[in-house]
Amino acid sequence: MIKIAPSILSANFANIEKDIKIVENDTNCEYLHIDVMDGNFVPNISIGQPFIKSIRKITSMKFDVHLMVEKPERYIEDFKKCGADILTIHFESCVHLHRALEHIKSLGMKAGVTLNPSTPIEMLKPVLDLVDLVLVMSVNPGFGGQSFIENSIYKIEMLSKWKKEYGYNYIIEVDGGINEKTIKKAVDAGVELLVAGSAVFNEKGIKENVENLEKMCR
Repeated sequence: MIKIAPSILSANFANIEKDIKIVENDTNCEYLHIDVMDGNFVPNISIGQPFIKSIRKITSMKFDVHLMVEKPERYIEDFKKCGADILTIHFESCVHLHRALEHIKSLGMKAGVTLNPSTPIEMLKPVLDLVDLVLVMSVNPGFGGQSFIENSIYKIEMLSKWKKEYGYNYIIEVDGGINEKTIKKAVDAGVELLVAGSAVFNEKGIKENVENLEKMCR
């Protein structure tokens, strides 16, 4: 079954507990996707460890934390302490990627890896036997409201192919531009976890939006 990971940055921060509780209690979602941006690796600045620690107290959902930061290896232990279940780091931001991923796993978290849309998916081959999740960025990281980059389909297809050929255990995740026009393409290519922000958190209602996305995945 294809799973939806609502992106917390699109939620109502003035009433964040209410939105999280709706996702947890009224939908089939297991994951909350949490984007952390430092204003350097990407232009924008978002939430950090204190916020994640505070919402960890109100939910038992799995925290799928995506670090869009320079030198993420500096913060691995911090994000473990504040409640991350999956910690995803960028190929481009980490000099010693293999070491950083091993560190994540040694602390009991699931290790995720991702790359920018312009970086070839083949660059991740040396760590695919180590990771628990591969995130395909289908937009450039750091901004909302972007259009789906079609080359992302090729990346998903290759990850699905390698997973079958070599027996890898990673989850294939996609983030960016997911809507009624792009979701079926991603699912057909082999994606297993879909990050959705504004498609979940909008005036139509969280429960209804998740159910609609799930229907489109079938």
